[in-house]
Amino acid sequence: MIDNNAGYKTVSLVIPDQAAGERLDRYLGHMEGIELTRSKIQKLVEDGLVMVDNYPAGHNQKLKGGEIIIINIPPTPVSDIRGEEIPLDIVYEDEYLIVVNKPAGMVTHPGAGNFSGTLVNAVLHHTERISNVQGRERAGIVHRLDRNTSGLVMIARDDKTHLALQKQLKERRVEKTYLAIVCGHMKEETGIIDLPIGRSLKDRKKMAVTYQHSRPARTEYRLLERFRLYDFLEIKLETGRTHQIRVHFSHLGHPLLGDPEYGGRTKWHRGIYSADKIIAEKALAMIDRQALHAGTLGFTHPVTGKILKFNSPLPGDMAKLLDYLRTEGA
Repeated sequence: MIDNNAGYKTVSLVIPDQAAGERLDRYLGHMEGIELTRSKIQKLVEDGLVMVDNYPAGHNQKLKGGEIIIINIPPTPVSDIRGEEIPLDIVYEDEYLIVVNKPAGMVTHPGAGNFSGTLVNAVLHHTERISNVQGRERAGIVHRLDRNTSGLVMIARDDKTHLALQKQLKERRVEKTYLAIVCGHMKEETGIIDLPIGRSLKDRKKMAVTYQHSRPARTEYRLLERFRLYDFLEIKLETGRTHQIRVHFSHLGHPLLGDPEYGGRTKWHRGIYSADKIIAEKALAMIDRQALHAGTLGFTHPVTGKILKFNSPLPGDMAKLLDYLRTEGA
């Protein structure tokens, strides 16, 4: 029994006949007005908060058409996450969304060991009008970047905008282009890496190319410049798996320069000798992270329908590194 005095929101609806055969969670996840992600709906089903004709909804339940659905949405728990006065590099802002240029070293959202100093803390200080689709810990964050990856991030200011942007990501209608410096030389100047990614069986903190409990992952690359030891690449993602770029290139024997987790800082460089070793040592001294920057972000504005595209110049460390490689490391 739900105590509505406890702050629960109740949504009732009748399933149309044309929805027969669809999965309940998938259907509700695409309904306008409910503004819940599919994962949240699945959690509500698990907690017995979704009723179908007065019976708790079942896992993977399919619709017949004509059912009466009652969804009891619990109140959002109070979070200790607070806004902090941290400078934000805002590239674009309107009443619906914000695009920011995240610096390397900044965590996108609070998590284990990082409860302050994150992009979310900075955004909450900038504005309290922010999407709550994924809770306050991930307030407004539509997609994330690794801590030591710099570049453009979308932030939604309301739930409807958030869900619409997530849908564009899922349907691969968001353009995301990265710039990276990888160790060694790619065999082909252009190519697509199509290898599944899952949790590493050797180190659960890392991801790996694996065919066990993995998901499809596709990465497209194009050679921009070739240096004596490294390649400068433009990279586009067809999927957005955790550490996808870092894992794919490391698996091929070309880890991102400076990446301490996937072999770009020590492992790849162990076989370098003589003059090449001097170049490598200078290059590594110039960057203390993986050489990866999310430089281009393009999408359709969910409200105005306007095509938006933003470009972020290379940050100082990568720009200086490239200058060095073009002169002494060519």
